[in-house]
Amino acid sequence: MKISHEVPLAYLEASLEFNNYDYLLPHLYDKHEEYKAFFVNNRSRHTIMDNSLHELGVPYSKGRMISIIEEIKPNEFIVPDAWEDAIKSMRNAKEWSFIELPDNVEKVAVVQGKSFSDVVKCYHTYKLLGYTKIAFSYGASYYNDIFPHPNLHIGKALGRQLVITKMIKMGLIGSSDRIHLLGCSLPQEFIYYKDIKQIESIDTSNPIMAAFDGTLYNNWGLDKKPKTKIDEIMTSSWDEKVYNKITHNTTFFKLINNLA
Repeated sequence: MKISHEVPLAYLEASLEFNNYDYLLPHLYDKHEEYKAFFVNNRSRHTIMDNSLHELGVPYSKGRMISIIEEIKPNEFIVPDAWEDAIKSMRNAKEWSFIELPDNVEKVAVVQGKSFSDVVKCYHTYKLLGYTKIAFSYGASYYNDIFPHPNLHIGKALGRQLVITKMIKMGLIGSSDRIHLLGCSLPQEFIYYKDIKQIESIDTSNPIMAAFDGTLYNNWGLDKKPKTKIDEIMTSSWDEKVYNKITHNTTFFKLINNLA
């Protein structure tokens, strides 16, 4: 299971020490020259490019994303999806399945919807469209319907895990399928995937955002999601105390989830 944690500009070089691959957000690529330079200079590393839906509320400019893909040639590109909208996400996936990208850039589609049946329909459609890697987001409201819990963060974490496990048991997710997990509510969620070989990669800024909140992971994780957002701290200056917290949290992230 490959891991990447998004970090502010001042910590990009340091992230090479704890990230297995690099995770590119296109709106930040256009906004910050230092961010752009980092990805240009590290093109030999495995890179997954997002569409910035989570950060912007809508996917980034189609034209600019295609241009960035042509410049960087990421190994994977997460095609535009629509939050909790299965129909629009499937339409987007179909549209992007016909768009020519540079060789060796794999397109990844994100399941969306408001119910388990929406997710099943999405997943099945993406496979029919030829997608060989599919992503599951962390914050869908239907996770709390599937796994009701007084702590909504725990409900979302275990709800996603239950959805994926159920789809595997139903034969909807095959043994050779490949899955990416987008973000997390709580860092300890991934321990539940340790025996699920289909999970190939995850990205989450959780350990970094917690560090900027002044929070250190304990030996089992957290009971609430950090409040800080990546865009809020992107231009933060280097702080040795914060970096020590980042080192602690990224180390414990692996230990908690048996990924060390």
